[in-house]
Amino acid sequence: MRLEGKIAAITGAASGFGAAAARRFVAEGAKVVLGDIQLEAGQAIAEELGDSAVFVTCNVTKEDDIANLVDTAVSHFGKLDIMYNNAGIVGAVGPIATTPAQEWKFTVDILLNGVFYGCKHAARVMIPQGSGSIISMSSTAGILGGLGPHCYTACKHAVIGLTKGVAAELCAHNIRVNAISPAGMATAMVANVSTGDPGAIEETKKILAANSPLKGRPGMAEDVANAALWLASDESGYTSGHTLTTDAGITVGATTNPIAFEEYQPLFREAGKSGLE
Repeated sequence: MRLEGKIAAITGAASGFGAAAARRFVAEGAKVVLGDIQLEAGQAIAEELGDSAVFVTCNVTKEDDIANLVDTAVSHFGKLDIMYNNAGIVGAVGPIATTPAQEWKFTVDILLNGVFYGCKHAARVMIPQGSGSIISMSSTAGILGGLGPHCYTACKHAVIGLTKGVAAELCAHNIRVNAISPAGMATAMVANVSTGDPGAIEETKKILAANSPLKGRPGMAEDVANAALWLASDESGYTSGHTLTTDAGITVGATTNPIAFEEYQPLFREAGKSGLE
């Protein structure tokens, strides 16, 4: 019961990381407001979670929808302790020289502006109560270049920057602000990219396991949900402005291949010499 008595709002809650976090949060004692544009899937999860959950339609490109999500948490459950800005898409894909401007703007609207609205309206209710945890989704593509499409990469870098800036501002109100940066995980979005079928989760697990630095271990939605749980809970009470990776070490150079100089060799010295003598 690590979230007992806490109230959370989650965007993109009808599938993937959002759905996994909703289930995890409720299992740990929280009540949740689920926001998504996938109406049937979102309502089904709310029904599954019973009295601990309520679903509202939420398009994160519309500030009023985010405001309503936050206000529903307050009106229905009495407060807001956790804001999880999770909604996302892959977005604009292709060479920088041919990316359509409207696709770029649409992607930014979801991946960055949606996070801004979430932070803004969470702060609106968390500042008066003097507490809260805001969590936003970045990506390994927000840490390194070349791991995602250009717009996705730019937005995920921006989420980390926004997280740091908002954390520095809201610390005076006892509000913590953090981000999560996962690698490709076994979700419908990654399955669609990897196989062309968003339902091919098991096949995606096999693909990810074969390419994971942690041998045979694919990344799962539950791994991200567990990271969100820690950041949402009081266990991370002295952590703010941090980006927590769930990437099997990819962003520190871990690969499926042995690292260079894995085997012992005598010390390398000047002019081709080796050893201490």
